[in-house]
Amino acid sequence: MPEREPANLEAVLSACPSLEFIIDGTERRINRPNDKADCKMYYSGKRKAHAVKNLVIHDRGGKVRYVSDTYGGKKHDKAIADEEDLSFPEGSTLGQDTGFQGFAPEGVTIQQPKKKPRNGSLTAIDRLNNHSISSLRVEVEHHTGDIKRCQILVQPFRNWVDHDLDISMM
Repeated sequence: MPEREPANLEAVLSACPSLEFIIDGTERRINRPNDKADCKMYYSGKRKAHAVKNLVIHDRGGKVRYVSDTYGGKKHDKAIADEEDLSFPEGSTLGQDTGFQGFAPEGVTIQQPKKKPRNGSLTAIDRLNNHSISSLRVEVEHHTGDIKRCQILVQPFRNWVDHDLDISMM
């Protein structure tokens, strides 16, 4: 199977009329690798299992616009976004969860829930703001669930041929 050329992210995203995007990371379980170094790289402490990760960018209409390369389950969502060097069209709005704290591409308005301060609480306005952002972000969680409804992305992936992990997500 010929390798696909990576899409130009800015060109794909600038074709979206609303310029409102939602970014989220998703994990897929894999079998435990035999190599000890691979075991460490693929072990996700969040899920307590070996997994691979992708970042998915949706537009507000629910269409998946971009899927990142596949990374080991140990890598954090923000680290993947930084490594992918994601750039968005000028004036666009990006909804993200708190896993992307500190990720702010230039020329983009970020919509992100505010974290509760240590040994403190959020104000009523912050809670209301978080609720409105979460009601927008639930779309991406539903779309990711729709993608995973196809059982190939839910069951542990057992084929270790190069690039097959990426192909199954595309």
